[in-house]
Amino acid sequence: MADFIPLFDYIERKSLVALSKDERNLITSKLKPKKLRKRQYFLQEGDVCKYMGFIVKGATRMFAVDEKGHEHILHFGLEDWWVGDYESFYLLTPSKYYVEALEDVDMILITNDQLQELARTIPAISAMLDSLNRGATIANNKRMHAAISLTAEERYEDLARMYPHFLQRFPQNMIASYLGISPETLSRIRKAVVK
Repeated sequence: MADFIPLFDYIERKSLVALSKDERNLITSKLKPKKLRKRQYFLQEGDVCKYMGFIVKGATRMFAVDEKGHEHILHFGLEDWWVGDYESFYLLTPSKYYVEALEDVDMILITNDQLQELARTIPAISAMLDSLNRGATIANNKRMHAAISLTAEERYEDLARMYPHFLQRFPQNMIASYLGISPETLSRIRKAVVK
Protein backbone atom coordinates (compact mmCIF):
# COMPACT_ATOMS: atom_id res chain seq x y z
CA MET A 1 0.00 0.00 0.00
CA ALA A 2 3.02 2.31 0.41
CA ASP A 3 3.10 2.90 -3.38
CA PHE A 4 -0.36 4.46 -3.13
CA ILE A 5 0.40 6.97 -0.35
CA PRO A 6 1.38 9.78 -2.80
CA LEU A 7 -1.88 9.20 -4.71
CA PHE A 8 -3.95 9.29 -1.51
CA ASP A 9 -2.20 12.52 -0.47
CA TYR A 10 -2.83 13.99 -3.91
CA ILE A 11 -6.55 13.08 -3.88
CA GLU A 12 -7.01 14.62 -0.44
CA ARG A 13 -5.05 17.75 -1.39
CA LYS A 14 -6.99 18.32 -4.62
CA SER A 15 -10.40 17.44 -3.21
CA LEU A 16 -9.99 18.86 0.32
CA VAL A 17 -11.79 15.68 1.45
CA ALA A 18 -10.21 12.99 3.65
CA LEU A 19 -10.25 9.40 2.41
CA SER A 20 -11.53 6.72 4.78
CA LYS A 21 -9.64 3.46 5.24
CA ASP A 22 -12.34 1.64 3.24
CA GLU A 23 -12.03 4.17 0.39
CA ARG A 24 -8.25 3.75 0.38
CA ASN A 25 -8.69 -0.03 0.24
CA LEU A 26 -11.16 0.28 -2.63
CA ILE A 27 -8.76 2.49 -4.60
CA THR A 28 -5.89 0.07 -3.95
CA SER A 29 -8.01 -2.89 -5.10
CA LYS A 30 -8.96 -1.20 -8.39
CA LEU A 31 -5.75 0.50 -9.52
CA LYS A 32 -2.45 -1.09 -10.38
CA PRO A 33 1.16 0.09 -10.19
CA LYS A 34 3.39 0.12 -13.27
CA LYS A 35 7.05 0.80 -13.89
CA LEU A 36 8.47 2.30 -17.06
CA ARG A 37 12.13 2.35 -17.97
CA LYS A 38 13.72 5.51 -19.32
CA ARG A 39 12.80 5.90 -23.01
CA GLN A 40 9.94 3.38 -22.73
CA TYR A 41 6.59 4.46 -24.16
CA PHE A 42 3.47 4.70 -22.03
CA LEU A 43 1.45 5.56 -25.18
CA GLN A 44 2.18 5.60 -28.90
CA GLU A 45 0.46 7.39 -31.75
CA GLY A 46 -2.42 5.34 -33.14
CA ASP A 47 -3.05 3.43 -29.91
CA VAL A 48 -6.09 4.04 -27.72
CA CYS A 49 -5.12 5.48 -24.32
CA LYS A 50 -6.65 2.81 -22.09
CA TYR A 51 -5.08 4.15 -18.89
CA MET A 52 -4.21 7.42 -17.24
CA GLY A 53 -1.08 7.18 -15.13
CA PHE A 54 -0.43 8.99 -11.86
CA ILE A 55 3.32 9.58 -11.58
CA VAL A 56 4.70 8.58 -8.19
CA LYS A 57 8.32 8.97 -9.27
CA GLY A 58 9.98 10.03 -12.52
CA ALA A 59 9.25 12.21 -15.54
CA THR A 60 7.53 11.89 -18.92
CA ARG A 61 6.87 13.93 -22.02
CA MET A 62 3.84 13.94 -24.31
CA PHE A 63 4.63 14.85 -27.90
CA ALA A 64 3.44 14.68 -31.48
CA VAL A 65 5.52 14.13 -34.61
CA ASP A 66 4.70 16.23 -37.68
CA GLU A 67 4.89 15.14 -41.33
CA LYS A 68 8.53 16.32 -41.51
CA GLY A 69 9.49 14.16 -38.54
CA HIS A 70 9.84 17.04 -36.07
CA GLU A 71 8.75 16.44 -32.49
CA HIS A 72 6.49 18.94 -30.74
CA ILE A 73 6.21 18.58 -26.97
CA LEU A 74 2.78 19.37 -25.56
CA HIS A 75 3.26 18.39 -21.91
CA PHE A 76 5.81 17.25 -19.42
CA GLY A 77 4.79 15.02 -16.53
CA LEU A 78 6.39 14.88 -13.08
CA GLU A 79 5.65 13.48 -9.65
CA ASP A 80 2.06 14.11 -8.55
CA TRP A 81 0.87 14.65 -12.14
CA TRP A 82 -1.45 12.58 -14.31
CA VAL A 83 -0.20 11.55 -17.73
CA GLY A 84 -1.98 10.26 -20.81
CA ASP A 85 -4.09 11.52 -23.71
CA TYR A 86 -7.39 12.71 -22.22
CA GLU A 87 -9.17 12.83 -25.58
CA SER A 88 -8.24 9.25 -26.43
CA PHE A 89 -8.91 8.11 -22.84
CA TYR A 90 -12.45 9.52 -22.68
CA LEU A 91 -13.52 9.03 -26.32
CA LEU A 92 -11.62 5.75 -26.95
CA THR A 93 -10.20 7.16 -30.17
CA PRO A 94 -6.67 6.51 -31.49
CA SER A 95 -4.18 8.91 -29.95
CA LYS A 96 -2.27 11.47 -32.01
CA TYR A 97 0.47 11.52 -29.37
CA TYR A 98 3.33 9.66 -27.78
CA VAL A 99 4.01 9.59 -24.04
CA GLU A 100 7.58 8.61 -23.26
CA ALA A 101 9.42 8.13 -19.97
CA LEU A 102 12.31 10.58 -19.69
CA GLU A 103 13.49 8.89 -16.48
CA ASP A 104 12.60 5.60 -14.85
CA VAL A 105 8.96 6.06 -13.82
CA ASP A 106 6.80 4.53 -11.10
CA MET A 107 3.11 5.17 -11.74
CA ILE A 108 -0.36 4.04 -10.80
CA LEU A 109 -2.77 3.19 -13.62
CA ILE A 110 -6.52 3.74 -13.82
CA THR A 111 -8.98 2.92 -16.62
CA ASN A 112 -11.88 5.18 -17.58
CA ASP A 113 -14.39 2.66 -16.19
CA GLN A 114 -12.51 2.49 -12.88
CA LEU A 115 -12.31 6.28 -12.71
CA GLN A 116 -16.04 6.71 -13.32
CA GLU A 117 -16.92 3.99 -10.78
CA LEU A 118 -14.64 5.49 -8.12
CA ALA A 119 -15.98 9.00 -8.83
CA ARG A 120 -19.54 7.71 -8.22
CA THR A 121 -18.63 5.97 -4.95
CA ILE A 122 -15.90 8.16 -3.42
CA PRO A 123 -16.72 11.88 -2.98
CA ALA A 124 -13.00 12.80 -2.83
CA ILE A 125 -12.42 11.32 -6.32
CA SER A 126 -15.33 13.30 -7.76
CA ALA A 127 -14.04 16.50 -6.15
CA MET A 128 -10.50 15.75 -7.37
CA LEU A 129 -11.79 15.37 -10.95
CA ASP A 130 -13.59 18.72 -10.72
CA SER A 131 -10.38 20.35 -9.49
CA LEU A 132 -8.32 18.67 -12.24
CA ASN A 133 -10.75 19.74 -14.96
CA ARG A 134 -10.69 23.36 -13.78
CA GLY A 135 -6.91 23.33 -13.58
CA ALA A 136 -6.52 21.74 -17.02
CA THR A 137 -8.87 24.26 -18.63
CA ILE A 138 -6.98 27.19 -17.10
CA ALA A 139 -3.58 25.73 -18.02
CA ASN A 140 -4.67 25.04 -21.63
CA ASN A 141 -6.03 28.57 -22.02
CA LYS A 142 -2.79 30.04 -20.67
CA ARG A 143 -0.76 27.83 -23.00
CA MET A 144 -2.83 28.86 -26.05
CA HIS A 145 -2.63 32.52 -25.07
CA ALA A 146 1.15 32.28 -24.70
CA ALA A 147 1.49 30.57 -28.10
CA ILE A 148 -0.46 33.25 -29.96
CA SER A 149 0.31 36.38 -27.93
CA LEU A 150 3.71 36.17 -26.24
CA THR A 151 7.18 36.53 -27.70
CA ALA A 152 9.67 33.69 -27.36
CA GLU A 153 11.35 35.60 -24.53
CA GLU A 154 8.05 36.09 -22.71
CA ARG A 155 7.17 32.39 -23.09
CA TYR A 156 10.54 31.42 -21.61
CA GLU A 157 10.15 33.88 -18.71
CA ASP A 158 6.63 32.57 -18.07
CA LEU A 159 7.90 28.97 -18.01
CA ALA A 160 10.80 29.91 -15.71
CA ARG A 161 8.35 31.61 -13.34
CA MET A 162 5.64 28.92 -13.37
CA TYR A 163 7.78 25.77 -13.62
CA PRO A 164 11.39 26.61 -12.68
CA HIS A 165 12.10 22.93 -12.01
CA PHE A 166 11.49 22.18 -15.72
CA LEU A 167 14.66 24.12 -16.55
CA GLN A 168 16.76 21.85 -14.32
CA ARG A 169 14.96 18.60 -15.05
CA PHE A 170 14.59 18.58 -18.85
CA PRO A 171 17.15 18.96 -21.66
CA GLN A 172 17.26 22.35 -23.39
CA ASN A 173 16.22 20.93 -26.78
CA MET A 174 13.02 19.60 -25.13
CA ILE A 175 12.37 22.93 -23.40
CA ALA A 176 12.74 24.61 -26.81
CA SER A 177 10.27 22.16 -28.37
CA TYR A 178 7.78 22.76 -25.53
CA LEU A 179 8.08 26.53 -26.06
CA GLY A 180 7.73 26.18 -29.84
CA ILE A 181 11.13 27.72 -30.59
CA SER A 182 14.44 26.49 -31.97
CA PRO A 183 17.22 25.38 -29.63
CA GLU A 184 19.32 28.25 -31.00
CA THR A 185 16.64 30.80 -30.06
CA LEU A 186 16.41 29.29 -26.58
CA SER A 187 20.18 29.49 -26.18
CA ARG A 188 20.13 33.17 -27.18
CA ILE A 189 17.29 33.92 -24.75
CA ARG A 190 19.04 32.13 -21.89
CA LYS A 191 22.28 34.04 -22.51
CA ALA A 192 20.35 37.33 -22.47
CA VAL A 193 18.60 36.36 -19.20
CA VAL A 194 21.92 35.51 -17.51
CA LYS A 195 23.43 38.93 -18.36
